[in-house]
Amino acid sequence: MAECQGSFRALVLYDVAEQIRLEELQRILGVEPGGREPSFVRPAPDYVRFERPPVVEPCGPVHLRTGHQFHGRLKYYDYGVVSVELEYHFSLQWTELVRLSASWIAAEEIEDLAFGIVRAHLKSVAPALVKEATQWLSEDYYVVHLREAKEHPEDRPLTAAELLARRGHEIAQLVRGEVQPLSDMERAEVLRSVVSYYPSDLLVVGWVSAFIYDSVQGAAPTIQLLEYANTQLVEFRHYDEVLTRVLSSVYQSLERRSGFLSRWRLAREAALLNTLRLDITELAERTDNAIKFLSDMFYARVYRLAADRVGVSDYRRLVEDKLRTAGELYQFMMNEFHQGRAFVLELMIVLILIVDLYYLFFGAK
Repeated sequence: MAECQGSFRALVLYDVAEQIRLEELQRILGVEPGGREPSFVRPAPDYVRFERPPVVEPCGPVHLRTGHQFHGRLKYYDYGVVSVELEYHFSLQWTELVRLSASWIAAEEIEDLAFGIVRAHLKSVAPALVKEATQWLSEDYYVVHLREAKEHPEDRPLTAAELLARRGHEIAQLVRGEVQPLSDMERAEVLRSVVSYYPSDLLVVGWVSAFIYDSVQGAAPTIQLLEYANTQLVEFRHYDEVLTRVLSSVYQSLERRSGFLSRWRLAREAALLNTLRLDITELAERTDNAIKFLSDMFYARVYRLAADRVGVSDYRRLVEDKLRTAGELYQFMMNEFHQGRAFVLELMIVLILIVDLYYLFFGAK
């Protein structure tokens, strides 16, 4: 008999545009505006929702070469990210769940299928995309959700503490995507990232996947927050790459600087740099403020844990550092320009004085 029942989710996310006009997208797809999801089960203020909920589009069943059928849907976020969610419902023994989960995480087939789905669907919604990207950055994340776990069919469901005590090694393998058992040290490291609200629920977050033990209703907002953290990750990765290219170009321009007139070119380049810096700051704030939390809320802790584990915090710091560097370079370039302009103005004044003195002493003759 099966010991655990639940679902395996693959979340594959793409940064496809600078913005997606959700109202236009809803008109194209013929769907109604979404509610202010996620619908939190644990205590949470009413305003703690997406300011602009993503538009959801079903994409039908997806079949792997192994014959497993996944149910799929797409989510479109207004800051330019599209997420493909592929879900497989299971009723399995632990050993089989660990094996299947590790094989799906390691395989490229799910990512290839997700890419094909997004490419096909974006053709019909292209009018809703603003500044569509020529190359898509992507992130993939996996969630193993257990609705129920028992040691024996006639037993009551395990509590979170009992599950950790009895199946901690398997949970660590699921979070790491490993078939082989982990060492005690690595298992302890994985299980440090644990959050639980009731005795019956559990969340373990890793950088590539997460394990959730909860009801369907209880797990839904947690899965949504894990997805949201990954949309942030792909966006901040995009901003980091853009800033890296821009700063490299600015450094090269400064190294090539020669001659007096180069200071005038600096003003134009500084203006372009500052425009890009402000644009990225605005986009980053829009991504970061898509959903708000109170610092001591349970779901705020869930989000912070997810953001730290998947790397959002690291990339945010990189982007903030590069934005700070871009601001300092802008000031330096403008100072160089102002110094050059001041020199020209002083030179013109001196020339005018020389001409006036010439006419004063020699012009009357």
